[in-house]
Amino acid sequence: MSERKVLNKYFPPDFDPDLIPRRKVPRNTQQVVRLMAPFSMQVRCNTCGEYIYKGKKFNARKETVEGEDYFGIKIFRFYIKCTLCSAEITFKTDPKNTDYAAEHGASRNFEPWREEAAEEEEDRLAKLEEEENNPMKALENRTTDSKREMDILDALQDIRAKNARLERAGNSVDVSAVLGKREREEEEDEEAKRKRLEDEEDEKLVREVFSKVDMPVASGSGSSSSGESSITVKRKADAVGAEPTVQSLLSESTKSLMELKKTVGSSKAPQIVKKKDVKGKNSLGIKVVKKKVAT
Repeated sequence: MSERKVLNKYFPPDFDPDLIPRRKVPRNTQQVVRLMAPFSMQVRCNTCGEYIYKGKKFNARKETVEGEDYFGIKIFRFYIKCTLCSAEITFKTDPKNTDYAAEHGASRNFEPWREEAAEEEEDRLAKLEEEENNPMKALENRTTDSKREMDILDALQDIRAKNARLERAGNSVDVSAVLGKREREEEEDEEAKRKRLEDEEDEKLVREVFSKVDMPVASGSGSSSSGESSITVKRKADAVGAEPTVQSLLSESTKSLMELKKTVGSSKAPQIVKKKDVKGKNSLGIKVVKKKVAT
């Protein structure tokens, strides 16, 4: 299979290409080419009115148009057939408008932008002709054109100034945003530092408070004044794993004060007074009358 795809051909040693006779071809011979319809067209013939859309493929004949060119550019003519009635349609290239022009057997569909372009071209030509015949009209037209150009330049300058102002405002906003961010960061750093210092002070104060216990000191029996003193409490276990009792953590003065309170409370204990029973009255002082039931 690979031998069938070889592109090399055998040439004998005595081969001379100059001895090959040249084929005589007419000067303007038509060539068969494959093309697509360059524009939407409506076939105008006696048998049908078939619509041929843009992009329809045809096997067309191409030839060079004799006696027509555009600045040395050749113009070609194409022959196609209607898909319904096989009527011949011809169109040719239009280098001036970079387009194709329908020549025979068909006409282009209506395209509004082409009409607008044609009207603008006609207006331009009429304006030029009028200016040639009327110098005052030409002066008025030039004045109007210069005024229109000045208005356009003023509007353009306003747009540029507005864009520059917006750009400056955007840059200032960016700078203020950056400065504000830096200030916020500095304030946050100061706030964090102040909070840390307050936490350290609170922790120090808590350690001082919990390391000392304030207990009232009882005075002797002959004196009536009392004083307060701070006592440092130290917890120390007697044995490993044994916790001290509450009584062992108290000082001697506190123990004596507690004993004194117990003795005073027991000597001045309130006596229970029994209420006197009133004959015929209950505890609330209400007289109760009992009635006898006759049997």
